[in-house]
Amino acid sequence: MCDCSKKKPYYITTAIAYTSGKPHIGNTYEAVLADSIARFKRFEGYDVFFQTGTDEHGQKIEIKAAEAETTPKAFVDGVAGTIRSIWDLMGTSYDKFIRTTDAQHERQVQKIFRKLYEKGDIYKGSYKGLYCTPCESFWTESQLVDGKCPDCGREVQPAEEEAYFFRMSKYADRLIEHINTHPEFIQPVSRKNEMMNNFLLPGLQDLCVSRTSFRWGIPVDFDERHVIYVWLDALTNYITGIGYDADGASAPSFEKFWPADLHLIGKDIIRFHTIYWPIFLMALDLPLPKQVFGHPWLLQGGEKMSKSRGNVIYADDLVRLFGVDAVRYFVLHEMPFESDGIITWELVVERTNSDLANTLGNLVNRTISMSNKYFGGVVTKSGAAEPVDEELKAAAVGASAKVQAKMGELRVADAISEIFALFKRCNKYIDETMPWALAKDESKQARLQEVLYNLTEAIVIGASLLKSFLPETADKIAAQLGCGLRTIGELSEFGAYPSGNRVTEKPEILFARLDWKEIAPQVAELQEKQRQEYEEEQARIAAKQGKSKPQTAQEAKQPEPPAEAAGAAEMDVEPKAEIAYDAFDALQFQVGEILHCEEVPKSKKLLVSQVKVGSRVLQIVSGIKKAYSAEEMVGKKVMVLVNLKPATLAGIRSEGMLLCAENEAGELSLVVPEKSMPAGAPIC
Repeated sequence: MCDCSKKKPYYITTAIAYTSGKPHIGNTYEAVLADSIARFKRFEGYDVFFQTGTDEHGQKIEIKAAEAETTPKAFVDGVAGTIRSIWDLMGTSYDKFIRTTDAQHERQVQKIFRKLYEKGDIYKGSYKGLYCTPCESFWTESQLVDGKCPDCGREVQPAEEEAYFFRMSKYADRLIEHINTHPEFIQPVSRKNEMMNNFLLPGLQDLCVSRTSFRWGIPVDFDERHVIYVWLDALTNYITGIGYDADGASAPSFEKFWPADLHLIGKDIIRFHTIYWPIFLMALDLPLPKQVFGHPWLLQGGEKMSKSRGNVIYADDLVRLFGVDAVRYFVLHEMPFESDGIITWELVVERTNSDLANTLGNLVNRTISMSNKYFGGVVTKSGAAEPVDEELKAAAVGASAKVQAKMGELRVADAISEIFALFKRCNKYIDETMPWALAKDESKQARLQEVLYNLTEAIVIGASLLKSFLPETADKIAAQLGCGLRTIGELSEFGAYPSGNRVTEKPEILFARLDWKEIAPQVAELQEKQRQEYEEEQARIAAKQGKSKPQTAQEAKQPEPPAEAAGAAEMDVEPKAEIAYDAFDALQFQVGEILHCEEVPKSKKLLVSQVKVGSRVLQIVSGIKKAYSAEEMVGKKVMVLVNLKPATLAGIRSEGMLLCAENEAGELSLVVPEKSMPAGAPIC
């Protein structure tokens, strides 16, 4: 048994999932990503504490419970149970699942609120503004985008009420200094720039931290007309969950694990975690977390998932069709470090076949089958080495350091690619050594034994590294090879597999090849079921509100139909003079990927984007701010005119042009490739 007291502590958290409904695969991705990091840190020898959980208060929950004709507590109990069951289904190895309705958490939140009030950081006032219920956020008129919530794009409602406020500006300069002196604090860097330029540098407003217009929240214990507003309640879970006590009697676990090593969150809530949360901690005289990583979104075919669009994919549905580790592999390997990732049912089938069934599954099956066919399942190190072995050995021995380096940067997808590079090298080794040919020559038996030993040893090393990402698969590989998985300290040398060991007699197919034609009808059935459930839910809500006709999922898909849906199915424009082909050929169009985007200061129209085109990064200024937010631009693949003479717009150099379509109403839509194309692909 290990002595954890001698290990270096590592504390990792996810954002707590909001209990408004069942989480889709984009929400679930965060839990799986955090789990892979936690598992790998344990693999490296850290004493890890991994916390996740649920956020259960707020007006939105109160409304949802009323629509479901139940109490808020009963409603969140049901949803929290669903969330936890999905996290468990996906094999997340959390150490604590916290709920913000836990009595211990609620007591500490009240203590924290009182402590900040007595310190003078919280004061009583009144709020008049515009409120977005889904986001639980107040906004001023100037902060709205086209009159709607700048975060989610939904309608806002006027609101005025008595409230307590937190003095954010008191700590703003201190936070700016911390961010500037701790470059690792906010990752990726683009998130840091967004927070500094859009929120901190323009100046912070005081934050509303209580409400009186609803009751489903933690009461302010000295003024019970008020409930504590969701962000002060939710964010403090990261310290209450490990034993923080506002009266000074914190548990040893808090002293051990705080400050957190990593808050892993979605990019949409980066503001709350890198501005509000650090300032709350400063007010409590607590150290700040070491790093906040705002991961990108997982989009369904390029769109955000929502029940109204009818494009939601759930983890449990994916698992029923593909298995847990195939789903884990897809979300971990296919998500870029900074830009949004794409998931479709077809893509999951494709990756399962190409990477899991072919590269990995076929390798393990072939190796075990050849050991059984030629040597009765006994794997022997004969010593009959040849120069071709050295490259395989070097790849196997070097894999651990490469994977560790990528994980140190939180580049999980790249770490998995390094492991699969080893498996691909094993497959190449089979082609180079041709065991089937060696088996035909009696004098080559010792050489054949050495080849199969080398393959087995390399697979064990790869499976040991794979354990953090695909735990069930790694264990299955080890069981079939008749050995245990290695610790990270045992991966620096080649040859630890016991000579004379026996592999399983009948290897199990790790991942079966899939046929989309067989999967497609099952997907269609799931989608139809979701559509019916959504329409039934809308019918119940409509009936409760006294409406005569609820929206169908299809009707709700486009709440504001574009011009063509309103009768403008075609559009004529004034023709320009004809040009020769040579004039067109002089224009160079390529696919670009937007790495970073921000608003041009003092401009109502302009955004400036950093666009990757092949190995180059172009800076392009575009007048599309009314159509796209800066955050929305990041990760998009777009059509770029790359050989346009540079120009200066609003004092900023622009090195190309993004192409857009424009309808009669002046609405813009970026021109994007229909299929996935690499950045730099020519458009011809």
